[in-house]
Amino acid sequence: MTAPEAALNEPWEARERQHAAMLFGLWVFLASEILFFGGLFLLYAHARLFDNVGFTAGGRAANAWFGTANTLVLMTSSLTMALAERATRAGWTRLARFGLWATIALGLVFLVVKGFEYHEDLAEHLFPGRRFRFAQPGAAQFWSFYWTITIVHATHLTIGLGFVTRLLLLDRRGALGRRWMGAEVTTVYWHLVDVVWVILYPLLYLVGR
Repeated sequence: MTAPEAALNEPWEARERQHAAMLFGLWVFLASEILFFGGLFLLYAHARLFDNVGFTAGGRAANAWFGTANTLVLMTSSLTMALAERATRAGWTRLARFGLWATIALGLVFLVVKGFEYHEDLAEHLFPGRRFRFAQPGAAQFWSFYWTITIVHATHLTIGLGFVTRLLLLDRRGALGRRWMGAEVTTVYWHLVDVVWVILYPLLYLVGR
């Protein structure tokens, strides 16, 4: 497939150099994100190592049905986002538009499901504090990690939805085809959010099962 003529922005004089610089900046950003999430995963490993019994007991209380449903939703959104990016490159505007809208819809479904899960967690006193239902320190560490990492992930997902919405605004102006580089960057970011969730799923929902 041949990509449409890409828009050239200052200070670049060649589209190839602009594309290379955009990808380089993106991968530097992704490397910093990997370091950030890697630190949180090290905290997870430390907590589980030093109080595995309490940590596992806390993990069993996580609702695996919500986690599984959201995993399927995000994996499908990766497919629709990749479809939108490829269609943008090929100049297939209607298919690209469908993929972008489907990605936004699936991202919102993920957040809604997560909201119901948070409501259930709070109702069952699974937020570390005075009313926390477990006495083991390891359980409190598990749920501290759970709330921290899922809120951080949901924030990244919300940012991703903003990026996808920007592509739809470009489409309304008839400029989406020429901005296929932006669609490529957005797709890579979206896949990062999905990959992080794929790692989180067994850590949060399959502990002790």
